[in-house]
Amino acid sequence: MRQFVIGNQALEESSPEFQSELARAYEQKLRPLCRCREPPVPMYIARMDGQFLVKRMPLSGRQHDPVCPSYDPPYELSGLGPLIGSAIQIDAATGAAMLKLDFSLSKRANRSNSSASSEPTETVRSQPKKLSLRAMLHYLWDTAELTEWTSLWAGRRGWARVRSSLMNAARQMIVRGGPLSDILFIPEVYHQDDKEGISARRAATLAGAKANGPGPRKLMLIIAEVKEFSPARDSQKIMVRHLPFPLMIDEGAWKRLNGRYDTELELWRSNEEFHLIVIATFGISSAGIASVEEVAMMVVNENWIPVENIYEQRLLERLSGLKRISKKGLRFDLSRGQPIASVTLPDPRPAPVALFIVPTNADEDYEVALSEMIAARPEMASWIWRVAEGEMPRLP
Repeated sequence: MRQFVIGNQALEESSPEFQSELARAYEQKLRPLCRCREPPVPMYIARMDGQFLVKRMPLSGRQHDPVCPSYDPPYELSGLGPLIGSAIQIDAATGAAMLKLDFSLSKRANRSNSSASSEPTETVRSQPKKLSLRAMLHYLWDTAELTEWTSLWAGRRGWARVRSSLMNAARQMIVRGGPLSDILFIPEVYHQDDKEGISARRAATLAGAKANGPGPRKLMLIIAEVKEFSPARDSQKIMVRHLPFPLMIDEGAWKRLNGRYDTELELWRSNEEFHLIVIATFGISSAGIASVEEVAMMVVNENWIPVENIYEQRLLERLSGLKRISKKGLRFDLSRGQPIASVTLPDPRPAPVALFIVPTNADEDYEVALSEMIAARPEMASWIWRVAEGEMPRLP
C-alpha cells in the first residue's frame, strides 16, 4: 500500500480520510510525495469519475522503488528511449513534459489538403528530435497508464475512463508554450440526459479550430475511436464514436493512409472486440466542415491495450487473467525492424521480466539489437517467443 506526504501530513492510501485530503490538495495544487524512496518522489493528483487519484509524473516511473505500484520499467526497452532529452524534455521545476512536434498545428491557405500522416518512414532515426503524430499518441497512452493491465480492472475501463486518463496526462504536457490539453479534443461519451451540456462543451472546445478569415489558421488535435469509414464526393469520411459529424479526408491522403496503415486496418477488421484509435490534426472551415490535415492510427484490444499483431494479442490474452500488473511496450517512432519489449512484468518476483516477441522475418541485425537490449538491462529477466520456432513458450 502506497504512503504519501501531502503538505506536512503523512497519509496511507487505505486511510479513511485519504479521498478528502486528496480533494483538498487538488484544490490547493499540492503535489503528493510517494514515500517508496528517499527522498520521496513527486506525483500529481487527477480527478476521474468523481474520485481523486494519485498518478506518477511523466517519465518518473523509474524513480520509484520496483515494489511500488507506481514503478515503471526502463524506457530504453521501448521506442520511448531515443526521444528522451530531445523530443521530450522534463521541466525540473514543474515536472511537466515539454514536447517538440514533428507536425504542424497551423495551416496556410495555399497548402494542399490532408497529408497522409506524420508516421516515420521505415528508415531508422538515430537521433529523433521531434515527436511524430503516432509517437504523440503512444506517449499520451503511455503517460495515461493505459498500457497497464491487471485482471482486477476487468469491466472498469471504457471510453469515459480512457478519455479522462488521456486528458489528465495532456495537462502535464506543454506544446508551443501552452498545455497540450488546451488544443486536444477527445469526444465525450454521449448521454441523452446531458445532450445539451455535451453539445455546449464540444462547441466551446472546438472554437479554437474554426477558421476566422483569410491567412494561416490554427489546428487542433483529436483522439477518437473510429466507428467506420465511408466514401464522399472526391473524399472520404471518418466517422468516430460520440461525435455527430464526420472528419473529412481527401482521396489522395486516404489512399496513402491505407498504404501506411494496412497492417492496423487488417488487424482491426479481423476482430470485433478491437478498437481503432485515430489521432489527427484538424481544422473547421467557415462552412463548419471538419477536415483532417495529418493522421495516424493505432489498434487496441478490448481492454484498450495497444496491440501490433495477432501474436501480441495472444500474449496479452494470456496475461489478462493475472492479478499481476503487466505493461505493454510501445514503438513510438521505431520501425518494425527494431526490437522492443512487447510487455514487461514490473512486479519483481524475483525480478522484473521483459517479454519479447521475435517476428518470423527477423534478420541478423534484429537479433544483435535484441541481444544488446537484453544485456543492457541485467537487473531484468527476459522471456523470448520466436514465432518461427512454434507456439508460445510457458510464461515466466
